[in-house]
Amino acid sequence: MPNRSVEIVPFAEEHLDAAAELLAARHEAQRETFPQLPADPDYRAEIVSLLEQGATGAFTDGAYMLGRPWSPERWGPNVWVEAAGHAARDPELLRDVWASAAAGWLEQGLTAHYVLVPATDPQLLDAWFRLSFGAQQAHGLIDIPAREWPPTVREATEDDIEGLVEIGPLLSRHQTQSPVFSGLPEQTADEVRADVVDDFANEGVANLIYEEDGRIVGNFFVCPIELSSAHSGLARPPGSAFLGFAVTDPEVRGSGVGLALTDASFAWARREGYDVMTTDWRVTNLLSSRFWPRRGFRTTFLRLHRFVAH
Repeated sequence: MPNRSVEIVPFAEEHLDAAAELLAARHEAQRETFPQLPADPDYRAEIVSLLEQGATGAFTDGAYMLGRPWSPERWGPNVWVEAAGHAARDPELLRDVWASAAAGWLEQGLTAHYVLVPATDPQLLDAWFRLSFGAQQAHGLIDIPAREWPPTVREATEDDIEGLVEIGPLLSRHQTQSPVFSGLPEQTADEVRADVVDDFANEGVANLIYEEDGRIVGNFFVCPIELSSAHSGLARPPGSAFLGFAVTDPEVRGSGVGLALTDASFAWARREGYDVMTTDWRVTNLLSSRFWPRRGFRTTFLRLHRFVAH
C-alpha cells in the first residue's frame, strides 16, 4: 500500500518541469561513470515523447513514473518503463509512485512489467528489487580497443545466406533452455532468412562469420546503434556501433571462435570510424553474461522484470 503521507497524483503536463529536473540529476550522475551516454539531452522532450507514445503514470514531489505498452504481440500484455520513464530524489519515493501507477496498469490488464534502470545506482536498483523486480537483461558498452582483423573471420556475402539461416536459430534455441527460460519461441528458418536478407539491404552493417570445413560455425552482426530499438533515448550512446547478434555453434565453444569474432567486431567498428560499441545480453544466459564482461563491456543499464496479477 502506498505511503499515505505521500500525495501521489496521476502524471500530468504540469509535472513535466519537475520530472525533467529529477531525470537530469539521475542521468548526470550516471554520466560521471559513463560519459559515453548522451550529453545535455532535452530531458523534458524525452518525457514528452513518452507521453506522446501513450505513457501513463504517477507523480509526487520528488519522484515520477511513466510506462507504456510495447509490442504486445511479442511481449504479451505489458508495460515498459524506459530510461526516461522514472527518476526519484529519494529511491524510496519511487516505490510509492510505482505502487500507484502499477495499480492502474493492472486494471488495464497489463501484467508483464519491465523497467530500464541505471546499473550505476545501487540504491535505485535496491528500491526496484524490493518491489520484487528481478534482473533480466544487461546493456553494456566498451571503448573499442585496437584489434587486428583475425584471418579466420570474414564478412558474409549473399552467397552465405543459407549458411547464416542454418546457424541463426541456435541463439533463440539456447535462450529457451535453462536457466534463461525465455518465453519467446525459437526463430524459424524463414524468420532468420528474412532478417538476413534485410541485413544485406542495409548499408554500414556486416555479418561477420567464422567457418570450419566449409560450414559457418559463428556469426556476429554489427551495425550502427540507430538500428536498435532496445537502445534508445538516454540509454543510446550517440555514435556507437552495436553488436546486435552473436552466436557460435555449441560444438566449437571454447575453441576461440567467439574471441576471433569479437576481435573482428572491434576491428570492423574502428575501421568504420566508431569509438564506442554497445551490446546487451540476458543475465541468466550463463555463457554471454560471463563472456561479454570478460571482453571489457561494462554494464550501463539493467532491464528488470516482474509479473503482477490480482
